[in-house]
Amino acid sequence: TRATTLDPVSDPAWVQDMARFAAEDAANPPPPDPVVFTGSSSVRMWNTLVADFPGVPVLNRGFGGSQLRDAVHHADEVALRYRPRQVLVYAGDNDINAGRSPEQVLSDFQAFVTRLRSEQPGVRIGYLAIKPSPVRIEQLPRQQAANRLVRGWASTQAGIDFIDVATPLLDASGQPREDLFIGDRLHLNAAAYALWREVVMPYLVR
Repeated sequence: TRATTLDPVSDPAWVQDMARFAAEDAANPPPPDPVVFTGSSSVRMWNTLVADFPGVPVLNRGFGGSQLRDAVHHADEVALRYRPRQVLVYAGDNDINAGRSPEQVLSDFQAFVTRLRSEQPGVRIGYLAIKPSPVRIEQLPRQQAANRLVRGWASTQAGIDFIDVATPLLDASGQPREDLFIGDRLHLNAAAYALWREVVMPYLVR
């Protein structure tokens, strides 16, 4: 069942990120009809995002540390104001880390879809799977449970893609590959983003 209430933002400081986005837009107008990537630091730190998808008008609107419900609350600033052709979100990682359940992750993603489609009924939406990471290894079962829930629901919805960027980061024994992370063992390195690029590319609306 779909949750009817959305918890408050996880941190009121996101307004500073929203102000930064507005300033960036003023200084460097975003492309029309873009493919927007939003969510937490795995998007924010994807520094090669524009170069990785040549010929696609991508826009990075990730804000580090955020949870899924933050993308719902700030949907206007990170997505809707751009009238995007497609929105891809990476979130849920910090949600699980904060103690939220896989069911809450699904509910908040459903709220995100509802929010976007209330203004843009046909917009295509992609969910980038919660990634495994060495530093959060004990959370892997809950991360994977959340991914299964989102994948299952997305498979019943038109225009909703579950994009499995998690599995390529695992080794043959199902553990996160240390060689794909920077020193904090949480965030991705360039080799990992190269893998993500290959997984995401076929889903993009051209």
